[in-house]
Amino acid sequence: MIAVLQRVSEARVVIAGETVGAIGQGLLVLVCAEPDDTDAVGEKLLTKILKLRIFGDDQGKMNRSVQDVAGGLLIVSQFTLAADTRSGNRPGFTNAAAPALAKALYDRFVATARLQHPVVQTGHFGADMRVHLVNDGPVTIPLRLV
Repeated sequence: MIAVLQRVSEARVVIAGETVGAIGQGLLVLVCAEPDDTDAVGEKLLTKILKLRIFGDDQGKMNRSVQDVAGGLLIVSQFTLAADTRSGNRPGFTNAAAPALAKALYDRFVATARLQHPVVQTGHFGADMRVHLVNDGPVTIPLRLV
């Protein structure tokens, strides 16, 4: 799985003019499943996300995790993270998992996140979404653990 984390002071997902998920301080997590991914890969990625120390401590150093600061997670499916841009000018997306597998992995990732973290919001898998965020820092971290 691929994820891009954005440390935010606030973020929300809007679909057809309606806000479907919103958080204050926390992480916007854009996540993409790849064909060989499993639930175990998702769990490993989630563990890393929850423990990654990218929030400031009292001295302003990035020493706190999203759990330490009681921040929210806004998890959004984003198949375009698997874009292959090595040739031509139109990205290819064959590195992304097929929609049925991707949805199953995304749903389990979100369900596991909700078991391990108190504030989890989402977009809707496969929907045309508008993601609004205030990037804090800015801090943007790409993650790929496999």
